[in-house]
Amino acid sequence: MRRPPSFVILVSAFLNDFSMTLHFNPPPQNVCLLRLSAIGDTCHALAALRALQSAWPQTRFTWIIGKLEAKLMAALLPEIEFITFDKSAMTRELMRLRSFLAGRRFDLLLNMQLSFRASMVSSLLRSPIKMGFDRARARELQWWFTNAQIAPAVCEHVLDSLLGFVRACGVEPGIPQWRVSLPPSAIEYANQIITDDAPTLVISPCSSHSRRNWSAARYAAVAGHAINAHGMRVVLVGGRSSHEIQMGEAIALAARAVVNQIGKDTLPQLLGLLAQSTALLSPDSGPAHMATMVGLPVIGLYAATNPARAGPYFSRSWCVDKYDQAARKFLGRPAAQIPWTTKIERPGVMDLISVGDVTDKLDALMATH
Repeated sequence: MRRPPSFVILVSAFLNDFSMTLHFNPPPQNVCLLRLSAIGDTCHALAALRALQSAWPQTRFTWIIGKLEAKLMAALLPEIEFITFDKSAMTRELMRLRSFLAGRRFDLLLNMQLSFRASMVSSLLRSPIKMGFDRARARELQWWFTNAQIAPAVCEHVLDSLLGFVRACGVEPGIPQWRVSLPPSAIEYANQIITDDAPTLVISPCSSHSRRNWSAARYAAVAGHAINAHGMRVVLVGGRSSHEIQMGEAIALAARAVVNQIGKDTLPQLLGLLAQSTALLSPDSGPAHMATMVGLPVIGLYAATNPARAGPYFSRSWCVDKYDQAARKFLGRPAAQIPWTTKIERPGVMDLISVGDVTDKLDALMATH
């Protein structure tokens, strides 16, 4: 039987409300990362994974991830073992995983997801160390399923909170890095759309929460400004839902000169397009964080959610931030006086963002090119 690293016996004795920094000598051989969803959060998790890979180059990593999210990450990380979990069939998937993981053992589990579903998955894994969030943030009883916690923190960006797992492992993560290597099919797809040197504005108009979305007419107005004022190619992107397709058709009808690719790409192909573009316009959604992975500036539309917590990590200065105004209008208090994770997904909240707010950001961004 393989002897566990010396730290295991010590740490497993601590109570589950105790947070500490672990020091691995030697580094763990097998680490499991648990982050099922969503696309944006798995992008954040990748930055944490890259920091650990840099510190522990010989460690084997396994990632338990949602089926949709795996379509992106598995294409970018051939060196990682991915175990998918279908969130729409929880009972069946838990039974399948119980069988699949029988006999497997990890030196360390990083449970980066605050959901009871993820905690149930974690209960199926054999590991002497199961690390989660600190007690104050461990919602949905996550603290019940862990025996090591990251350091407490308040008012953190989601990415910074996941980097807390890296620090809790005794590794200083530094500036987030993703080191994305695009598959050839993604590069080929982008080259079919971006065929000359004209700057490209990608518009991803829809999030998974309809009340975070802006109107088609306002997107069309910004698209027209990008074309007329900056000579930009404007490309619409999105998924295959009827709402997204209808939104794309409405924008394309009003703006006319846009390239409507909604429902026509895969997630790796979308990432390839973002990697070769000039800017992305998006509400709070996964593509904003995909763009961050490949260094693309994001003009984010934030009123329903807080960009300081969930905005594109390196583009928060480019975001249109109406969150405080929304808090005052819909909740009667400034943003500083409401809980950090509050979402203000109320009818009309995104109307606080004007076309001029966005075109001003686009003008300023294009002046840097």
